[in-house]
Amino acid sequence: MYQMIVKRLLDIAISVMALLFLLILFVILGPIIYFTDKGPIFYCAPRVGKNGKIFNMFKFRSMYVNVPDIRNEDGSTYNSEKDPRVTPIGRIIRQTSLDEIPQFLNTLFGTMSVIGPRPDLPTAIDKYTETERRKLKVRPGITGYNQAYFRNSVTWKECLEHDVYYVENLSFLFDVKIFIKTLESVIMQKGIHRN
Repeated sequence: MYQMIVKRLLDIAISVMALLFLLILFVILGPIIYFTDKGPIFYCAPRVGKNGKIFNMFKFRSMYVNVPDIRNEDGSTYNSEKDPRVTPIGRIIRQTSLDEIPQFLNTLFGTMSVIGPRPDLPTAIDKYTETERRKLKVRPGITGYNQAYFRNSVTWKECLEHDVYYVENLSFLFDVKIFIKTLESVIMQKGIHRN
């Protein structure tokens, strides 16, 4: 009942409220992002959603246009404090997680949830074990158990373990704890980069 009805209604309500904040950010950040290198304001990337369905995830663009895609040994996205691909404004919006705000559009459209496992690239599906595929039973989230408690400080396989743990323990109280912990993690700027 919670996952199918209440969680979805909460997602819609929170997303509608967040749209005003998104509009304000667009007016402020949009010109700065654009005039950095005359590139697009938004970054849209294919991601794996519920039941393995592919969707486009929205973010404020934080990297220069046409930079190479760099991966860690485990296949996860390279994330370093001194990544030269990241623009000056990109560093700020990443540290504050403001780059994720456009995903409230995804939440409103129903491809994402406010809280859930973070969505992976489509190429990741073939690397999932049967246990790891359980993360696809729910909508991916703007934030989640892994992001709230570990952010980018753990390996991709550890992220998947945390995602499965979330799916198997999903509840209203767990989501509330994750939401509060996310606020703390963003404010304190914990685990932004992997060592």
